[in-house]
Order: sequence, then structure tokens, then C-alpha cells
Amino acid sequence: MSEFRIHHDVNELLSLLHVRGGDGAEGYIDLLQKHRTPYVTTTVSAHSAKVKLAEFSKTPEDFLRKYEELKSKNVRNLDPLVYLLSKLCEDKETLQFLQQNAKERSESSANTATTTTSYSLPQTSSKMSMQELDELRKKLGNVTASSNAPLPAEVTRKMLRDKHNKKNPTQPNPVFPNWVYDRPALLGDFITSPTPPADPAVAIGTMALPAQEQALVEDLLFVLVGVDGRDITAQPVLGRQNRSFIVDSTLDMSIKELVNRILPVASYYSTITRFIEEKSSFEYGQVNHALTAAMRTLMKEYLILVTQLEHLQRQGLLSLQKLWFYIQPTMRTMEILASIASSVDKGECMGGSTLSLLHDRTFNYTGDSQAQELCLYLTKAASVPEFMVEEHELQKEKIQEDYNDKYWDQRYTIVQHRIPSFLQKMADKILSTGKYLNVVRECGRDVTCPDAKEVLYTLKERAYVEQIEKAYNYASKVLLAFLMEEKELVSRLRSIKHYFLMDKGDFFVHFMDLTEEELKKPVDDIVPPRLEALLELALRMSTANTDPFKDDLKIDLMPHDVITQLLRVLAIETKQEKAIINADPTDAALSGLEAFSFDYIVKWPLSLIINRKALTRYQMLFRHMFYCKHVERLLCNVWISNKDFKQYSLRSPKWFAAAFALRQRMLNFVQNIQYYMMFEVMEPTWHVMENNLKTASNIDDVLCHHTSFLDNCLKDCMLTNPELLRIFSKLMAVCVMFTNCMQRFTQSMRLERLSLEQGTMDGPPSQSEHADEAERKRLTTKFLAEYVDALQSDAGFEATISKFDNNFSMQLLDLLDKLSIYSTNDCEHSMISIIYRLDFNGFYTERLERMAIERSQKAAV
Repeated sequence: MSEFRIHHDVNELLSLLHVRGGDGAEGYIDLLQKHRTPYVTTTVSAHSAKVKLAEFSKTPEDFLRKYEELKSKNVRNLDPLVYLLSKLCEDKETLQFLQQNAKERSESSANTATTTTSYSLPQTSSKMSMQELDELRKKLGNVTASSNAPLPAEVTRKMLRDKHNKKNPTQPNPVFPNWVYDRPALLGDFITSPTPPADPAVAIGTMALPAQEQALVEDLLFVLVGVDGRDITAQPVLGRQNRSFIVDSTLDMSIKELVNRILPVASYYSTITRFIEEKSSFEYGQVNHALTAAMRTLMKEYLILVTQLEHLQRQGLLSLQKLWFYIQPTMRTMEILASIASSVDKGECMGGSTLSLLHDRTFNYTGDSQAQELCLYLTKAASVPEFMVEEHELQKEKIQEDYNDKYWDQRYTIVQHRIPSFLQKMADKILSTGKYLNVVRECGRDVTCPDAKEVLYTLKERAYVEQIEKAYNYASKVLLAFLMEEKELVSRLRSIKHYFLMDKGDFFVHFMDLTEEELKKPVDDIVPPRLEALLELALRMSTANTDPFKDDLKIDLMPHDVITQLLRVLAIETKQEKAIINADPTDAALSGLEAFSFDYIVKWPLSLIINRKALTRYQMLFRHMFYCKHVERLLCNVWISNKDFKQYSLRSPKWFAAAFALRQRMLNFVQNIQYYMMFEVMEPTWHVMENNLKTASNIDDVLCHHTSFLDNCLKDCMLTNPELLRIFSKLMAVCVMFTNCMQRFTQSMRLERLSLEQGTMDGPPSQSEHADEAERKRLTTKFLAEYVDALQSDAGFEATISKFDNNFSMQLLDLLDKLSIYSTNDCEHSMISIIYRLDFNGFYTERLERMAIERSQKAAV
């Protein structure tokens, strides 16, 4: 079952049960995907489950009748459903919940119906007479019969034709001319008229027994090929009823008994003929066409037999007993064919459903070699045209624009109702084999599997399973070798890692130095070609110059900052999705640093692995780390500028010490977060993926390992948890505001110093000028110290620094507290190392313990 189908079914079930709260659909989906196991239907398990449910049911006869009805219609997954229901019957707690839920829903629907609908009954003072009651019963019976009656054949054909034409407008189904259906004589079945046939001139009962026998033999030969006889006439049929016959009542009882034994063959012939004519229409699909063609071949053999019997009859060598003797071997064959025709018709089977029904019949006839051989022949013939894979018109050139795996997942898909039950286990491998080979063919390579053989239906499952396995292994090997060796997939991934996961340190130092001024501008003022030129320069000046794929790296300016982008992604399919999407954009203009990201050009067929969805994940990781690196550079610049303060003898250095300590705490936080992400998350996860790629056996494994690598990186870097993400963004914002405040203060000091140090010396200084210069520097330092003291006292710098300190400490404690909760409750053990790094000396431990105690007390209350 696909992930989309699981999502749909879980949401549908929660909606039907009116379940609210809890972990929502996602929690149940995760549990299902972790613990689901393939269910293998066996005759024993299905039968025991059916018996158990019948015993549990208050009306076992009705349950068994309904089960047999659905079984006759070849309803898919009926036995797994019955098995599930039998397991639910054993779980008393779940059963009690379902009963309570059903009661609440019925009460709720009853209340709704009461408030929204009012019914009025006609006032009557007299009782209904028996005649009126009989008329009402007849009307109700007619309505019930009409609702259960099958649709006319022409209506069914039109519905199927419209459905096919809507799905394939460019390839409409051809249509037979009307005269094919308007001329009943062309069908080969009985032509029944609404008026009963006229009575014969001489009643057959008045004839001698030999004459009666000869007349009945002649009549039976006509009836066996779908033509009414003199004393045996066919009754009209409605829908899928079996054909019945009327035999002259004056016929001798011994002859009549023998005739009634032979007449079922004529009924079978009528059923088969009608089935062949109906299912031969274009609307019923190629599998039914192949089945009817096989049946038509067998019917020719049957008609040859009737012709031979007629030849004997004309020679006077065919008695009723001989006819009964000769027809008996054919009777079993005709019965099986008629039974299959009725089941296919009743279940409205097409494609895979027809093959599943034939397979079940073949399997169930174990022990009856003749019947099994017949069903095996029909199944082989019907399975020749079956093709369960459907192709969709998708362009591989647009794979770089798709934010999902649409091309790989939807270019070729399995049509569930076309899968025969005997290929259910191998359906995914059949699909994958074709996908793998088509990818290589679309690259201009001609591939032919050396072990390719026609897969023929057989009861020995191993025979065709081994053929499919060989083809699958060959296709996997060819595509994997093509991507890994010729297209250098691993080298491409390493190239992406250099830039998006920032493992080329010297390149990023060069690049950030070159683009610092440009990226400070608002995003609308940035000239992308200038950034591209600076990127090219940084690539050539660093060790990235040795990367053969460096020219595929491009600049991308995003419309949102990384936090907004992540929150929008995380809000998909949640209650907050509309609120976040419809939220007004912030008034503050986006800077180049906030909008900046890398992009990467990936061509077919590598775009199957490195698709737009994967590149978007790489971009989110890169933007997150790039912004952390930017904040680190800001804090380092503050550290450099703070060196100037050491030469001043300030009278109130208390706030300077607090500012320096806060800066160091912020720098420690940012550097430890970066170290954790790069060396404790990305590098180990990358090595795991690289080792897994070496042992991958097919391209789906490669896709799985690559996606798992990106998902784990996003999760362990705290980018998939909205709560942690918001706290982290606030911490970054506090750091940036603090650096801006300190840089403004430093800039003010520099301007004042420049105004004090303006000199007027010309030429080399003399000894006296040296002394004057030293005195000037001393006075400048003194005046600057006084200026700084006055500035900090006037502007309340000490209070500002204290406020920054409180905000940073509060947010950091909140982050550590949330990390301890998630690492404990959700078993996210990798996040514990962040706590150890940020609280390496136990500075926050006491406060965290206090917060945990308060939280537990609130929970207890």
C-alpha cells in the first residue's frame, strides 16, 4: 500500500469515527508504517475467520449469505477484511470503544435529523384493508426488484465507454454499429417472443413411445444449439438468470425425466453464448476479449459434437439414451464454463479481477484434473493481453521544477484493479523492472535482458516468480551501474555536500568576504550577475577549484527567509497551514543574507535522485547553517572591535565586562550549534549513507538512503520541530540585535577618536614633536574614556546589556528545557549532546531541574 493511500485511509477512518485530538493522523500513520506486515491469505485463515465472525454475529445466516454474495462477486480484499474483523472481535477494549462510538454517532445523527427534518403522517381513522395491503406489498416488491436488477447491457456499455473516453480522450473506444445489437438472430442464442407458441396439431403424448423419443431427440438437437424445438421451448431470461425450458406436459414421464437431465447443457450453452457476445464488445477490455475468444474455441468443439450427434440421428442411430451417454462428458465442461461466465458477469469483473477469479477457480479445482486443466487453459489465454502498468504523460525535463517525486512515482503506476491475485506479491517488482529499463532507454541506451522470457501462467508459482526476479535483478544492476559509474552519482553528491553542507571552509571564507557588502543590501537592490561573478571568483581562489562539477553551482535568491520557509513546509496538512500561507508578509525588507541560497544544476537521469525535493532540503540545511555562520562572523567582529576598549581606563567598566561576557556566551552558543550540526549530525549521517550506497542493490534503495539522510539531517538539526525552530530563531535575533547595538557604540567611538586625532605635522617628526604626539594620545585616550562613560550613563547602556542578557538567558533556558523534553519523550538521543555542549559546566542544570519540577507539578494538578 502506498504512503498516499495510508494517509487517505487513516484520515477517512478518523473522520468516520469522529476522533479528535491526540497525535492526529501523523501519529497513527507512523505507527502503521513501522509495524505493518504483509498479510498472506490462506484458505484456512479465511475460513476460521469467517466461522468466528458467524459465531459472534446475532444473525449468522445473514452474515454467511452476505459473505457468499460478496465472494461470488469476487470482491477484492474480502478475506483480509474478514480476518481483520475477526481480530477486532477478540479485542474487547477496541470492541467496546467501537460500540460506544457507534452509539454516540447514531445519537448525534438522530439529533441532527430531528432538528433539521420534520415528518408528517397522514391522518387516518380507519385501518388499511387487506386488498390495499397486498397492493402496497406488490409495489414494494417491484421497487426492490427493480433496484436489485442489473443495468441493461447498452447502459453498462455506455458507462464503461464514457469512463474510458474520459480517462483517455485521445484514444476513444471504437463502437460496434447498432445493427450488431438490434438483430437477435446474430447472437446464436434463443429468440424468445412475448407471445406463446401455438399448440402443435398433434399432442406428443398421443404418439407411441418410439415416436415420442425420436421427436424429442430432434428437439434436443435444436435446443442444444439455441433454437426452440417443437415440444421444448425456452423461457425469456431477465438479467443474469439461467435459462429455463418448458417441456410438453403430455410427454411420457420416463422420457421427460431423461430430457430434464439433458436440458441443463442447453441452459449452459445459452449462458455461455450470451456471455461471449456481451463481453466481446470493446468496452469490456482485452482480458475479457481473450477469455471469450478461448471460450469461443471450446464452443466450436461443442458445436462439432452436436453436429456429429445430428449425423447419427439422421442415420437413425441416435436414441435418447445414446444422446445422454454422448453428452455427459461435455456437460461438466459446459457447467464450468457457464459458472465462470456467471461469476465474471455477476462480479462485473474486468482485467485483473477476471484473472483473479480464474486463478481462484483453477486453484480450487485441485483434485479434479479435468476441471483444473480447463480453467488453466482459460487463465493462460486470458492473461496474455493483461498489462497492469499505466503510463502517464510527464516530461522528464520538468523534474528540476517539481517539489516532489512526481516523475518517478507517477510516470508509470500500477492500476490496482488490474493486478491478478497471483501476481499481487510481484506487482511492485514488475513495475520497478520496467521503470529501471525505461530510464536507461531514455538515455539512449539499448538494453535487452539476456534472461528475458515470456511469463506464462502456471499453478507452479515459482516458475514465473523466478523469471520476474531475474529480470528485476538485471534491470536493477544495469541502472545502478549506469548511475554510479558512468554518471558518477556519488561524486555528484560529494560536490553538493561541499557547497550545501559547507565542508569547504576556505571557499566560504573567501565567498563571505567577497559578498559581505553586496549581501547587506535589500534583496531587490542586489544584482544577481554580480553575485554570480563573485561566486566564480571564490570558487577559483579556493580548494573548490579542484571540483569537476563546480560550474553547476548557481545563486538563488529566495522570496522568504529560512525560518518562514521551514514553518510553511512544516505547516503543510496541519490546522495552521491556511493561517501561515494567508499571513501578511512582514514590513521589513528581506536582506540579501536572509534571501541567499545556492542552487545546483542536475541533468537527467541523476535528477531522479537529486530532484527538486531533495535540492530544497539541501537548501534549507544550507540556509540554516549559512545564517549561523553569518551570526558567528558578526559576533567575531564585535570581539575584534572590543579589543580597542582595553586601552581605555574607564571609571565604570562593569557594563563592559557584562557585554564582553554576553558576547562570549553568544559566540560559544553559535559555535557549538554549528559544531553539533556539522560534526555530530551531518558527517556521521553522510558516512552512513555513503556506506549504504555501496551496498545498494537497486535505484529505489539509493533513493531511500538519500532521502533518509536528508530527513535525519533536518530532524537532528532541529529543522522539523516548529517549537524548537521558533526558539532558535529568537536566539539568533537576540544575537544579531546585540551585535548591531555594540557596533553602533563602537562606530560612535571611532568617529569621536578621528575628530580628536586630526594632526597638522608636515615632514618627519622631531624629538619635541614626538613628545607632543605622545601627550596628544594620552589626552585622546582620557577624553575618549570620559566620552564613553558619559555616553553609557546617558543612554542607559548598562540596562540595555542587562536586557539582552536576560532575553538570551531566558531563550537559551527554554531551548535547553525543550531539548531535554524531546530527547526523553521522543527518544531523540542525538539532541542530548547539544545540552551537554551548551551546559558543559552545569551552569544551567539547577534552573533546568527547577523548571522540570514545576512542569511536573502543573501536570499533576
